[in-house]
Amino acid sequence: MGVLEQPAAAAPAPYLRIAAELRARIASGEIRTGEKVPSVRQIAQEWGIATATAGKVLSVLRAEGLVRAVPGVGTVVAAAPGGAPGARTGPPPGRVNGTRPLTRDRIVRTAVALADARGGAALSMRALAAELRVPTMALYRHVPGKGDLVALMADAVFAEAGLSGSAPAGWRGRLEAVARHQWSLYRRHPWLAGTVLPAAAAGLMEWAVSPALRQGLEPGAVPRVAAAVAGYVRGVAVSLTDGSATTDLDALFTFGLARLLDGVNTYIEQRPAEP
Repeated sequence: MGVLEQPAAAAPAPYLRIAAELRARIASGEIRTGEKVPSVRQIAQEWGIATATAGKVLSVLRAEGLVRAVPGVGTVVAAAPGGAPGARTGPPPGRVNGTRPLTRDRIVRTAVALADARGGAALSMRALAAELRVPTMALYRHVPGKGDLVALMADAVFAEAGLSGSAPAGWRGRLEAVARHQWSLYRRHPWLAGTVLPAAAAGLMEWAVSPALRQGLEPGAVPRVAAAVAGYVRGVAVSLTDGSATTDLDALFTFGLARLLDGVNTYIEQRPAEP
């Protein structure tokens, strides 16, 4: 008579698995007594689950007495398992590998390098933490979430290099210089096309158009022209990541930019000034 095979044990529900991970972080002292644990939104983002499922994670930890809700603060650690609140076995928070400090600037620079090497889709808080060799929650002490991180990355990239050479005097020369500068940034960082244009970058584009005011262009048209050119640059840059890039994208960009500036020139010459 054959031996009956035992049915395979069912995998634990996702919320129980995540609760176990957070429980281990509390037990190791990574998250100490009184410190906040990830919120429902952060749990949902980090593990890619629904907020309802994320809520169950905190419910499990509350039922075990590991965490408690503090009005106006959030959910914090009540005590580590084994009656050793605040126990810590790893490196102190804010340090990488126990020696190098973990700062917002280092997080942002590493995130930029990670996105450059693997693409924007590969960037996540967990992947970034693995790259830095720190617990994922250590990142949240410096950056509220991935959306904030991406905004900081865009700010850093647009601030990394200014326009080369002296600024042209006319609006067309300025606008072309700024457009080419932003295009070069998109070429070096393809993921950048999927982010929100930083205020400083938008301001630089408006600065480029401003000489046209002296030629009778109404003030309200300046941001519209700036937005049109910035939108063109970003639109072509999207081709760097969506698989629709042509064999000579730089030539396509140059041709389209010249025709766009021709149109702006016609608009400026024919547009009557506002009273």
